Amino acid sequence: MAATVKPDPRSESSKKQQVEEMFDAISPRYDFLNHALSLGIDYSWRTKVRKCVAATGAKKVMDVATGTGDLALELMKIEGLQVTGVDISAGMLEVGKVKIRQKGFAERITMQQADAEHLPFEDHAFDAITVSFGVRNFGDLKQGLSDMRRVLKPGGQLFVLEFSQPKSRWFSALYWFYFKYILPVLGRLLSRSINAYTYLPASVKAFPEGKEFASIAQEVGYSNVTYTPLTMGICTLYECSNG
Repeated sequence: MAATVKPDPRSESSKKQQVEEMFDAISPRYDFLNHALSLGIDYSWRTKVRKCVAATGAKKVMDVATGTGDLALELMKIEGLQVTGVDISAGMLEVGKVKIRQKGFAERITMQQADAEHLPFEDHAFDAITVSFGVRNFGDLKQGLSDMRRVLKPGGQLFVLEFSQPKSRWFSALYWFYFKYILPVLGRLLSRSINAYTYLPASVKAFPEGKEFASIAQEVGYSNVTYTPLTMGICTLYECSNG
């Protein structure tokens, strides 16, 4: 696997600690930045995940790295679904809790601070698990995938959305120009974070995507692992079965 990429390579703090502090710092502006800098494409990706979850018939879902709860709120379009959103960043969760109360879903969405690598839940507690743009930030990817599998019911599904690298030569050139030169400048100006939007392209480049991610998922016990590139490969949807 690639070397660990941290938000601040100069710091001796762990990746996990740095990620928590980074998201705490940008949480007040995160939603605006997320939608604006992705040009709004992120809405369609979450819709895709919601349709996949609905097809499983799941009633109890955990949304890992839930952030401010955008995917959890999208999942509310599934009638009767209960969602537990977990995130390492207290700042992101506080923003999410306000949104959830304002939209009237406080009884169906529970937000809880937790480490994805050491989830505070019993074995086989959830019918399905979702993660949108979070596994790339895990300190230990294998441990995170393994602990999510532990709390997933046998036969349950894990759905992972994560950034990936486009394979088309011309589109890849445009993508990396935006990611390396435009997004960090805009992100720094709007979020006032020095590291958040330089860490993003570096972490995407280092992430074990596609077949490599599928192999890691299979190694920790998932089966029927598939991956589908979305929007010309900007992002990939992984589907993994527990058993």
